[in-house]
Amino acid sequence: MLVSVKWSKDVYSSNVSMISWQEEPPAMIVTWQKGKRSAYAGVPEDLAWDVANAPSVGTMLNTDIKNRYPHSYV
Repeated sequence: MLVSVKWSKDVYSSNVSMISWQEEPPAMIVTWQKGKRSAYAGVPEDLAWDVANAPSVGTMLNTDIKNRYPHSYV
C-alpha cells in the first residue's frame, strides 16, 4: 500500500518509467512502462536512489532488488 512517497524520479529504461521511494512503510515503487506499479518492501532509500540513477535500471533491479525484497503490485 502506498502511503507517502518521499521522492520520485523518471528514469530512462525500456521497461521502467519511474522509481519512487516511500518512508512508511519503507518501500521502493517501480512504475513500469505499461502502467503497472510494483512495491519492493524494505528497500533502503540509498539503494532505491542508486537504482533510479543506475546506468541500467533493469540490470540493477534484477541483481540488487528482485528476489531480495518482498514484492507486491500496488
